[in-house]
Amino acid sequence: MDPGQKLPPSNSTSQAMLEFRFQLIGLCFGFYASVLLFFHLLSSTLSHVYNTLQAKQKFYWNHLATRSVFGIQSLVAGLTALTWDSEFSRDIMRGQENWSWSMIFTTAGYFLFENVAFHTYNLVFRSFDLALAIHHLYALSVFFCLAFISDSGGHYVPVVALLLEMSTPFICISWMLQKVGWGKSQLWKANQWVMIHTFHIRMVVTYYIWWVCLSHWAAVNNNYPLTLRLIFYIGLTLLTVIINPFWTYKKTMQLFNSLAWNFDHKMEPFQHESGKIHIHISL
Repeated sequence: MDPGQKLPPSNSTSQAMLEFRFQLIGLCFGFYASVLLFFHLLSSTLSHVYNTLQAKQKFYWNHLATRSVFGIQSLVAGLTALTWDSEFSRDIMRGQENWSWSMIFTTAGYFLFENVAFHTYNLVFRSFDLALAIHHLYALSVFFCLAFISDSGGHYVPVVALLLEMSTPFICISWMLQKVGWGKSQLWKANQWVMIHTFHIRMVVTYYIWWVCLSHWAAVNNNYPLTLRLIFYIGLTLLTVIINPFWTYKKTMQLFNSLAWNFDHKMEPFQHESGKIHIHISL
């Protein structure tokens, strides 16, 4: 597509354009699946610790690394939306940019991948995280609505909301440091402090999104379809009242009690006779 060309609205386009949108989302899905595979191959080649992990832990290692890639991308996009003076930020209820359309489709593809990977993990390894499942379901629903039924709505709020992914790189670092035996190191503690503060910032971001939506209530109703508004407000309420406070508390407690938190194992690093760091996991 010509970089200067606006994406045609879905409600006035042919079947070909709808198929094109699905193809874009499919490409983004494939990209993040490829990222996960890349981290598996890279870690298998370079990390002895990775090769000693159980299949469940290997999958989670690669899944966290893939999330961190999207988290960095989301952080850049969200900060750009907040700080870049353009049509996009000047008209926050109707403003759109070519790059913001790219983020809408990229995010829809990512959360499609995330939901597939998350539920595959749950089925194969018999685990379930209700808060994460709700978060991913609502994110997928919102960005699919934005991609297909909300061509007139501005992208400022959804792109700023991507700042909520800012914590993912630090979660990845925290878990991997535990796995290589540095769960009690100063580096791990410093990363944990940064992670906790990102969760505090996440709460501020949700309050800011509420402020923007409530202060532009009529414009929100005029520019976004009812289905999208219902999904968005229900998800934002759950995030504000339950999920964000719960995750912030959980990450804060991990600072004082280092755990392999997704497996409920205490991590006890020990030194192998070869001099390499290994992990002893005690139930």
